[in-house]
Amino acid sequence: MQSNRDWLPGSRMGQLAMAKNWHSVLTTKGTQWQITAADVSELKDIIEDSDKALTKAMAGDRSAVVTARCKEAFEPMISYMRNMKKRKFFNPPLLDSDFVSLGLSPPNTTSTPIPPPTAQVIADITFPGIHLVELRNIRAVEGGVMPDPRSDYGVKMCWGIMGQPTPTDKFHLTEVPKSGHDLPHSKFRRRKKELFDFDGESGNTIYFCLRYENPRGEAGPFGPMLSAVIP
Repeated sequence: MQSNRDWLPGSRMGQLAMAKNWHSVLTTKGTQWQITAADVSELKDIIEDSDKALTKAMAGDRSAVVTARCKEAFEPMISYMRNMKKRKFFNPPLLDSDFVSLGLSPPNTTSTPIPPPTAQVIADITFPGIHLVELRNIRAVEGGVMPDPRSDYGVKMCWGIMGQPTPTDKFHLTEVPKSGHDLPHSKFRRRKKELFDFDGESGNTIYFCLRYENPRGEAGPFGPMLSAVIP
C-alpha cells in the first residue's frame, strides 16, 4: 500500500488506470513535452505486461505465486512512472492543467515564509576543567512555546564576564546584566553544546543568555539569564 501522501494510487487497478491515462495523454502531448516516441512505446509495453498479470491475478487464482508475479510485473511500471515524473515533467515545466490531465496535483510553487522564532532557550552549565565552561543540553525552555524546526534554526549565544578588563577581553561587565542585550560577546551555533575556554578568568562570574535565530538571522526572545563562577 502506498503512502497517503504519495501521488501514485494505492491499489493495482488505480495504478494501472493512471498508467493508461498517462499513455493516452503522452501519445498526444509527449513530443511537446520533449518525451520521445520510444519512451511512450516503452510505457505501453510495460502497461500491457502489468495488465495481463493483474487480469490473471483477478481471474480467481489468487495463489501466492500469482500474487508475487503480479507484484513483479507492476514494479517496472511503477519505477518507470516515478522516473518519468521526476525527469520528464519538470523540464520543460508543465502547466497546472497538464499535471491535472495526468491525474497529478500541480506542484506548489508558493514558498512558505519562515517566521521569526518564538521559543526561548536554556542550557545546563558544566565545568569540564580549570577555566573551562561548557553549555550542554541546549534546549527550549520547558513549558514554553514549542520550537519550530524551521524558525528555531540555531542559537545565538551571548556572554559577558564580570570584572576588570584584561588584555584578552577588554569588554568586561561592570554590573549584573539584566538582558542578553547587555552582554558584549556572542556566537551562533547549531550544536546542542558549546565549550568555552576562559583562561585567566578563574574566579570571575560568567553570564550567558541564549536565543533562537531563523536562517535569515531573525531572532527570537532571550531565554533566562544563566550565570556561574569560572573554575
